[in-house]
Amino acid sequence: MKFLMNFSAFLLLIGGFTNHVVAQENTQLNKEQKSTFNKYEAFSPLFMTDQVNGFHSATGNPGSEYWQNRANYKIKATLDTIHQKIDGSVTIKYINNSPYNLEFLWLQLDQNTFKKESRGSALYPANDRNGVHTYTNGYELKNVAIKMDRGSKQKADYIVSDSRLQIRLPETLKAKGKDMEITINYSFDIPEHGKDRMGRVLTKNGWIYTLAQWYPRMEVMDEVDGWNTLPYLGTGEFYLDYGDFDYEITAPADMIVVGSGLLQNPKEVLTQYEQKQLEKAQKSDKTVSIQSVKQMLDRADHHKADKNGMLTWHFKIEQSRDISWAASNAFIWDAAKINLPKGKTALAQSLYPVENSGIDGYGRSTEYIKNSIELYSNKWFSYTYPVATNVGAHEGGMEYPGIVFCNYKSKGENLWGVINHEFGHNWFPMVVGSNERKFAWMDEGFNTFINDVDTKEFNNGEYYHTADLQSMGIRLFNEQLDPVFTVPDVIHNQGNLGVEAYYKPSTALQILRNTVLGQDRFDYAFKTYIKRWAFKHPTPWDFFNTMNSAAGEDLTWFWKGWFMNNWKLDQAVEGVKYVKGDPKNGALITLLNKNKMAMPVTLKITEANNTTKTVKLPVEVWMTGPEYVYNYESTTKIISVEIDPNHEVPDLNPANNTLTVLLDAPAGITAKSVINNYIQTIGGQNKLENVKDIATSMNTNIQGTAIKIETMKKDSNKYFMSISIPASNQVFVKYVVNGDQVSAMSNGVVQPLDTKQKQVILKEVVIFPELEYVQKGYKTELLGVQVTNGEQLYVVKITSPNGDVSKNYYNVTSGLKYKHEALGKTGNSITEYADYKTVDGIKIPFTQTSNNFGQNIEMKITEIKINKGIADSNFK
Repeated sequence: MKFLMNFSAFLLLIGGFTNHVVAQENTQLNKEQKSTFNKYEAFSPLFMTDQVNGFHSATGNPGSEYWQNRANYKIKATLDTIHQKIDGSVTIKYINNSPYNLEFLWLQLDQNTFKKESRGSALYPANDRNGVHTYTNGYELKNVAIKMDRGSKQKADYIVSDSRLQIRLPETLKAKGKDMEITINYSFDIPEHGKDRMGRVLTKNGWIYTLAQWYPRMEVMDEVDGWNTLPYLGTGEFYLDYGDFDYEITAPADMIVVGSGLLQNPKEVLTQYEQKQLEKAQKSDKTVSIQSVKQMLDRADHHKADKNGMLTWHFKIEQSRDISWAASNAFIWDAAKINLPKGKTALAQSLYPVENSGIDGYGRSTEYIKNSIELYSNKWFSYTYPVATNVGAHEGGMEYPGIVFCNYKSKGENLWGVINHEFGHNWFPMVVGSNERKFAWMDEGFNTFINDVDTKEFNNGEYYHTADLQSMGIRLFNEQLDPVFTVPDVIHNQGNLGVEAYYKPSTALQILRNTVLGQDRFDYAFKTYIKRWAFKHPTPWDFFNTMNSAAGEDLTWFWKGWFMNNWKLDQAVEGVKYVKGDPKNGALITLLNKNKMAMPVTLKITEANNTTKTVKLPVEVWMTGPEYVYNYESTTKIISVEIDPNHEVPDLNPANNTLTVLLDAPAGITAKSVINNYIQTIGGQNKLENVKDIATSMNTNIQGTAIKIETMKKDSNKYFMSISIPASNQVFVKYVVNGDQVSAMSNGVVQPLDTKQKQVILKEVVIFPELEYVQKGYKTELLGVQVTNGEQLYVVKITSPNGDVSKNYYNVTSGLKYKHEALGKTGNSITEYADYKTVDGIKIPFTQTSNNFGQNIEMKITEIKINKGIADSNFK
């Protein structure tokens, strides 16, 4: 499932912004304490020993006694478009491969979550993504029957408990391969909003139906939890056994029906033209039209139907954990060939309404499907189904075996992102069948990771963005987050879910691949995990043990920090000393691991003779404790030492990653003269003091989503800031200051602020801070000259009357401000300025790059107004 596809990265960004306000004021360490790192805790050997048995081995392989049950399904269902309901019948052949005789069975009745009295309705409000927007009666069970061994069919003794059904057997289902049949006749009303996983949506030319969780399904019984009977609430997805499916869908004759697997009766349901075009598409690397807009409108006139105007579509799929399907009389349809390893092929096809059929929308959907699956197949494990279908409907993005449902309004990069993500799920969890209801990160996180690898390769990186992972530490190591090892419905908060199930585990795998193991060792181990657990049920420990064994590395410290606990990383350069006071004798570089997480260290060391060396230190250096002294063979004075120069690892406080030795400022230069020179350079004191109000609009882009940031300041005591997505007309964050009154809103909800948080926001009120720096109460100090990218910068330390400390960096040559750094107790807020332009006689930086959002974001001013008389009503 795609995490709020259209603005997922934006929500992560906003979370970083609002949490940054708190981060600047929280204290993580005691005053006497330099570090919370505990080497005994990080490198403890007592981690996974109790998770090993004959079913799940210490090597990460399935154990010698591993087993799993199997369920084969035959289903017949009718789509009633008049009453908006499904009538169906399912026969399940359940095969008990376990070593236990079974006295009862458990089945899933997912549609019951839409009942008013369901547990899911109690947990999630109606307007939540996982809430019930319109109640139904859930499953109406008309008949439940069983057939034991060779006996005759009989009425089942069963009970229904929320979204589960228990069948109490008249005799035990014997162990080790014995089977029985379950037959259920059922119906249910189709909800419009099916927790963003199924439902129906009305488009210009008709309804689009997306059917999932549409038949009673077996619960999984395994050797880890026994019967897995967690109810379907909303956030927690699915855990299912594998089997073969044979199903028939009867629908009005003017509709196209597509589903998981291969269509068995094309001659009975398709026109000769459609059959011919499908055959052409199966041989074509270019997208081929199967049904155009005109043919869609005329389709009802070209099909023979039964006396009720209906057609029956027959599908089969093997070795699958589930099936889903879609139907509509509004579909445009196109397809192309997928090239798989070893000369095999499959079919990519897209079905979508006319509303978004252009080349910037679903006109490229089939291209995206084809490329996604070809890249995944060549990199990790070959695609296992004969067809890959994308249906443009109302869901934000939802995955099923061989078919996905994506929002029909998505375009460009967003459309690539959701298609690539949902089809990535055919590896996790369709092939590697983990327990999604308990461990969302094992499919969402792993999938998000391979999405990134895929996107970098697609069309020469058409939609790829290089991420500054280092700056993401503020968000990923937020105190308010749960550990990754948290049941999804317990996380509950959608913003936290996006981090904990998607981005944090994905980031962890990127770091494991690029920084810890290297791509070759990681890729081999990761592919070994997929191969070992294809069509099986791995636990987290099976993944951990496989990666440890196949990569040849004890990664206990890594799994603890990133997955089991909400530990944080904050590495710092503490100081540089020289042996016997002479750089020629070598340098002693002191590093500090300030928080609980351990990681290897990459150092970039620059000397005064302009030589630069990169040093990689293994994680074992922290086995000595939180402080490590590296003996570097220097020849001249060290100018700078930088941890993680390529910004590959999230860090809670990137500012302390670099230690720069400042040069002495020229004689006669003071902090006051530097600040006064800046004031004169951008317009002069009189002109700046005459600015009574200023309004700016800035744009930025987060993974294809356009973001607008608007600010207004007036009289140095009024401030307004909002962050929004123009495409959806949604405002996600708003701050307002009016004198001493400070308010904050997030997603339309007023957020409580304590005194310290209000003080952080109040700092933004001042229009030109330098005018205050030269007044009484402020202390300024010129620390020296720093060389950055060949430019010399004056570094000025500013201490406000209430003790807040910041640093400003001014270009020695131009006099313009290059950077502002607010020094917090757990992290620094950094903003860089560039592209100065003159507006009404004042030089304004039109490009600002800030880490205030939890990652480095470049913002560009699109409009600025000075002294235009902003009304006081804007600050209420």
